[in-house]
Amino acid sequence: MNSYEAELFKDKKLGFFIFLAVEAVMFATLFANYFIFTPADRGPHPSELFEVKTVVLTSFFLLSSSGTLLYAEKALEAKKSMGMLIGLSVTFLFALVFLGLEINEFYEYVSQGYGLSASVFLGAFYVLVGLHAAHVTFGAVWMILLFIHYKSSMPKSLFFEKFKIFSYYWHFVDFIWVFIIIIVYLPYLI
Repeated sequence: MNSYEAELFKDKKLGFFIFLAVEAVMFATLFANYFIFTPADRGPHPSELFEVKTVVLTSFFLLSSSGTLLYAEKALEAKKSMGMLIGLSVTFLFALVFLGLEINEFYEYVSQGYGLSASVFLGAFYVLVGLHAAHVTFGAVWMILLFIHYKSSMPKSLFFEKFKIFSYYWHFVDFIWVFIIIIVYLPYLI
């Protein structure tokens, strides 16, 4: 990578870290909102809805995806393209499984009559966990773009930088999920 490209990505990384800081503030606000309104005076109690099995499965797939992405990143650094493609593919697959489980969880609640407006707790829950799921969806689309860019004639040094920025994003999304487990689910599963 030439010095111009290096400087360009230095600025992009700084901009991306500022973006992640803003995202962290937004999630912190949503966590505070959830904390204030849970449990609600009316409507279902979280312990009536949350299931250990769902939390364990979603957490397994999403948190494992950080490991598979790390594997892909290490393979890319070692110039092992097949390892990178396998790691990124498994990460993508885990993201899709996570999203399927989240959609199923939301569907189950809504089919029981517990939609967004059933209580302030559910409103806060759907916004917080739903926004996180939207971030996972965005990450899955980003992975598709990484596959396309990898197969294009883009210089590998440029691809590596794009991959690094994606890696920061994905680990951030997984980090937020850890807080969702601790703040949203765990107090009502124990």
